[in-house]
Amino acid sequence: MDPNSSTLLENSSDGYLTGQLLIAMPGMGDPRFQKAVIYVCAHSDQGAMGLVVNKPMPSIDFAELLEQLDVEHEGAAVADLKVHFGGPVESGRGFVLHSTDFVDEGTMLVDQEVGLTATLDILRAIASGKGPDRHILALGYAGWGPGQLDTEITDNGWLFAPADQAILFDPDMSTKWERAISKLGINPAMLSAEAGHA
Repeated sequence: MDPNSSTLLENSSDGYLTGQLLIAMPGMGDPRFQKAVIYVCAHSDQGAMGLVVNKPMPSIDFAELLEQLDVEHEGAAVADLKVHFGGPVESGRGFVLHSTDFVDEGTMLVDQEVGLTATLDILRAIASGKGPDRHILALGYAGWGPGQLDTEITDNGWLFAPADQAILFDPDMSTKWERAISKLGINPAMLSAEAGHA
């Protein structure tokens, strides 16, 4: 984990979107975030950091990643696990978003139900079948400077909703965006791709 994201996490207790889902609006100009659902790990006056939770990496799976890192694994324990595109920042760095039944000295607790760990120990635990019950492995993260995320929300780039573990950790990524939008009582088909301003 880089020093900037660590600082954000330590200072996130007042961050009003920490632990929430960010949902990209249809008019999102950045193709990397088209129909993205992002779990906000930290949001404070120093910026924000989160992980995209609905975009699989097409070029690598979990078993291949473990082999690249020389981590031994039980084939069955990792057979169906996907590696997520966590965001465009530090795309070679891995982060595990997980349930808090696993916590070690490298874990940052986002809230009582979700932790973030960026150590090889958690990968070894998952690979041996002893890791957290629910988890997402992501490469890279989404980051915003001071006030940047607030501006993007004001400019109709993002909606936000309370996090839902049924959406967050669901291995079916294909419907997460629609389900996250529906949590707000909005029919996704009714959203315009054009951002309007009052």
